[in-house]
Amino acid sequence: MDEKIIVTKSDYVASAVNKSQYPEEKLPEIAFIGRSNVGKSSLINSLCNRKNLARTSQTPGKTQTINFFRVTLKVNEHFTPIHLVDLPGYGYAKTSKTNRRVWAKFIEEYLLASQNLKFVCQLVDMRHAPMDSDKQFFAWLVEKNLPVLIIATKADKLSKTEQKKQFTIIKNSFGIEELPILPYSSQNNSGREELLQTILDSTCQM
Repeated sequence: MDEKIIVTKSDYVASAVNKSQYPEEKLPEIAFIGRSNVGKSSLINSLCNRKNLARTSQTPGKTQTINFFRVTLKVNEHFTPIHLVDLPGYGYAKTSKTNRRVWAKFIEEYLLASQNLKFVCQLVDMRHAPMDSDKQFFAWLVEKNLPVLIIATKADKLSKTEQKKQFTIIKNSFGIEELPILPYSSQNNSGREELLQTILDSTCQM
């Protein structure tokens, strides 16, 4: 049985739009991306057991930079520092097309150039079928051979039976029958321990 993982410390480190602004400390990185307002910041706050570590907003497109958070995981007496990376949302956002093109450029640069990235968490709203932008971004991650974990947010809004139906819809939409999907609720923290374990496991891989 896995030992309980404790988040002992979590701090905002930096915001970046180019390589020169990335944190100097090189740590394993877990990136979070999804459609605007899918709940990335809320998930990061839930994961770190902090209310306002990552800024949340009802306005889509609030995250306009790559935001790095330094998080320390503890199992027994072993401490593992990592970076959680909050990326701007794709899809609809209250900003200009020019801004969205700029976002796409520095997001792509980060995802393709980072030597510390372990995997990407792509968030989708469990209540709905993935939209075209979700499918397009997933296909791009697969094309670039970037490890990806689909996280279905707002799991508390659906019953277990409804969740199973949505899993099938998500898998069919992405075209992968055996696609791993982690249901998550930032409201009640369901899925938190599983995601922390997945993150910790990824830091042990060569």
